Amino acid sequence: MKNVYDIAIIGAGPAGIATSCEAVIFGVKNILMFEKGENHSQTIRKYFNDNKPVDKDWKGIKVDLKGHIDFTDGTKESTLDLFEESLEKKLIDAKFNTEISKVSRLKNRFKIITTTGESYFAKKIVVAIGKMGKPNKPSYKIPSSLKSRANHTISDCKGNEDVLVVGGGDSACEYAYFIHQDNNVTFNYRREEITKANPKNIKNLMNCVEDGEIKAKLGVDIEKVEDENGIFKVFYTDGSIEKYDRVIYALGGVTPKEFLKSCCVKLDEKEKPFIDDKNQNCDGIYLAGDICGSIGGSIALALNHGYNIITDCIVDEVLEEKSA
Repeated sequence: MKNVYDIAIIGAGPAGIATSCEAVIFGVKNILMFEKGENHSQTIRKYFNDNKPVDKDWKGIKVDLKGHIDFTDGTKESTLDLFEESLEKKLIDAKFNTEISKVSRLKNRFKIITTTGESYFAKKIVVAIGKMGKPNKPSYKIPSSLKSRANHTISDCKGNEDVLVVGGGDSACEYAYFIHQDNNVTFNYRREEITKANPKNIKNLMNCVEDGEIKAKLGVDIEKVEDENGIFKVFYTDGSIEKYDRVIYALGGVTPKEFLKSCCVKLDEKEKPFIDDKNQNCDGIYLAGDICGSIGGSIALALNHGYNIITDCIVDEVLEEKSA
């Protein structure tokens, strides 16, 4: 008989880390965490700039922490250190570079199957994935010859390039601001005003625009993109045509609904996952983090999700079974 874990957690971001650590603190030790990346907190590592400020109260929305992870304002690096320390202290069993193919509901447990064919069993499943693993793509076609320079992060920016940053959220503002000193940056957003981003990020961006350090094309959209001798030839809806070496698409992420369905997660009529006030989706299945559809990017809220799941949904049942 294979070992049956009390809890299997899919995703090793802030929500998954919080769920696992809170479980250990409350006495549930038979836990397994899966992560398709090579380390925890992949979204932070991939999409956050080095030394990026990380706010506890994201977008000015105050969140009172409930759990035991002492998260405060800091930077990308200090946040990663905090999560690293939390995992090491709690000795969490984590399987990195492991992607989940399917979760099946059995009589009194779940069977988790990886893409390599390995199977595991657990009494409860926590899906703690984000949305940035599947970034939004533009509606128009990008020539295959340019796809290597149509990016979703700034990690490949080499400097001394004409770069177009497309989007209206925090990532777009931060990317443009971070690379503008080493590149000629144009910022494009289809609306005339930027309203979705953190006010601090908007201010940093617009100060650069006012100083002539970043060119802004607001209130116009992109109709199509062509390859002109290895350069992006971009056609805008205002009739203008401009050329760039690289385009950064910071358009947010989409809910990976097919993956959720394969994990026994129930979706509503709009094909969005739903949860109750205890982060439960359906019997034995819980959701945590950005996938819940709440304040996207709020690390503090993701940590609270983990605490809610353990204290309100899982710990009583698991400990009751152990004492029986």
